[in-house]
Amino acid sequence: MSFVFGDSMEVREGLSKKNRTQRFAVASLAAGVVLLALLCLFVGSSHMTVGECVSALFGKGSAAQVRIIQNIRVPRMLAAVVAGAGLSVSGLIMQTCLNNSMASPSTLGVSNAAVFGANLSIIAFAGGFLSTGHNTANYTAGMNPYAASLTAFLFAALSILLILGLCRLRAFRPGVVVLAGIAIGAVWTAATTILQFYATDVGLSAAVVWTFGDLGRATYRTDLIMAITVLAGIVFFAVLSWKYNGLLSGDAAAKSMGVNVDLLRFLSLLIASVITAVCVSFLGIIGFVGIICPHVIKRLLGQDHRVTIPASALSGSILLLAADTFSRCVGNGSALPVGAITSLLGAPFFLAIIFSRKEEHV
Repeated sequence: MSFVFGDSMEVREGLSKKNRTQRFAVASLAAGVVLLALLCLFVGSSHMTVGECVSALFGKGSAAQVRIIQNIRVPRMLAAVVAGAGLSVSGLIMQTCLNNSMASPSTLGVSNAAVFGANLSIIAFAGGFLSTGHNTANYTAGMNPYAASLTAFLFAALSILLILGLCRLRAFRPGVVVLAGIAIGAVWTAATTILQFYATDVGLSAAVVWTFGDLGRATYRTDLIMAITVLAGIVFFAVLSWKYNGLLSGDAAAKSMGVNVDLLRFLSLLIASVITAVCVSFLGIIGFVGIICPHVIKRLLGQDHRVTIPASALSGSILLLAADTFSRCVGNGSALPVGAITSLLGAPFFLAIIFSRKEEHV
């Protein structure tokens, strides 16, 4: 009896130590987000001092300085925090639901559909063969960035519903979802290529620029829309975290715990895809966040979704803030596409993780 009691004490102490470590890690990530957000406000091509940035943040200083901080850098910083969190958590949930560590928001073809929608709006209705022809002045007058974002979101949402609807016709298995996403994504990519083939130079240039992940187009309005969507999605995922933990043990084990696996997978993929669609429609394609951040968090903190959901959100914000800060430091007066920076920062690190894993022997 004493041995059993001693073993149980050791188990409780081990769990308590693990919980403290996880809480410390989440707190450290939160502190990292705050520090990087402040750094993001102080970095730029205007060469403002820290004191001038702080003064402009509170509406003091020259009109140009106030405009740079309040109308450009603050919305940009908020977009990095919100979009980074949303894309990262979406990737985590997709990896869990599809039982695939390489799954990401692009797995279901959401990004492909959004690109087609934006190209359709820009090329056909604002800067292309149906509206302005080769007249650059007409293009400038007719261009509406919110129309492109709305069209991108609508096509992304249509793609989500189409894929999930096709999967409902058959057994709703992870493999079926992935294959359907690849097939539908290829269709959207082909349609985009055909559309760009008939575009004018002006329309094609505008469409290509839209696909770059650019936080500079963020405004307080777009930040608010993204924040509401991302926050609602994260709360939904956090409430159901115990169900995702059950799903890790397999469908049969999750069903024995009372989890409606098919419904959980359907709703989770739908909400994760909607979050991705909203972020992509406003900011363009920002890849890799949904793969690298959840993967690193799971390796460091384990698989418990009560921890990995907030930790993934914070790590996604950190990665996008760091990428945006870096893009403005090396841009020589203009910010490089943040989507390219996330890939440049994340790909080597991700490869290092893959090749550092020890092979499992049976």
